[in-house]
Amino acid sequence: MNSDPRDEIVDHLASLRAFAISLTRNSATADDIVQDTIIKAWSNIDKFEPGTNMRAWLFTILRNTYYTLHRKRRREVPDIDGEYAAQMSVKPDHDGRLAMTDFRVAFAQLPDEQREALILVGASGFSYEEAAVMCGCAVGTIKSRANRGRARLADLLHLEDGDSMELTDAATLGVISASRGA
Repeated sequence: MNSDPRDEIVDHLASLRAFAISLTRNSATADDIVQDTIIKAWSNIDKFEPGTNMRAWLFTILRNTYYTLHRKRRREVPDIDGEYAAQMSVKPDHDGRLAMTDFRVAFAQLPDEQREALILVGASGFSYEEAAVMCGCAVGTIKSRANRGRARLADLLHLEDGDSMELTDAATLGVISASRGA
């Protein structure tokens, strides 16, 4: 009667785990590699040649599994808290285009002086003082034009305090936000 080679796999678990720990220096990772090794061995048992060294076959699978994982992890950036992933997210193009179209329509409805103040102070990042010099008027006049322009844009875009501006690019956000140029 021929015995099933799968029965022998269990006999090698302790030595497989010890070998995995020596490679990874981490018991959790070692356990994962041993588990992957057993799954691979079990699903490929037809490739094992009866009468050969089961232990050597399992150790080879474990070693190959470890080096595959090692190569994969070298290309990955550790991101336990998800900080890198959050920075790499891409906003959908269609939503951004729709929001930008709405913004352009609303922005075009502002008087020239308000648009000019918002472009200089908000989008271009000039201070109120610099914008006043460029426009040949008082600093208070620029502040007033910018604030009235922002208020009108908020009305036209139906924005309320605390509304999310996540699909807005930095320049548009600068025009809408009162915090720039202050």
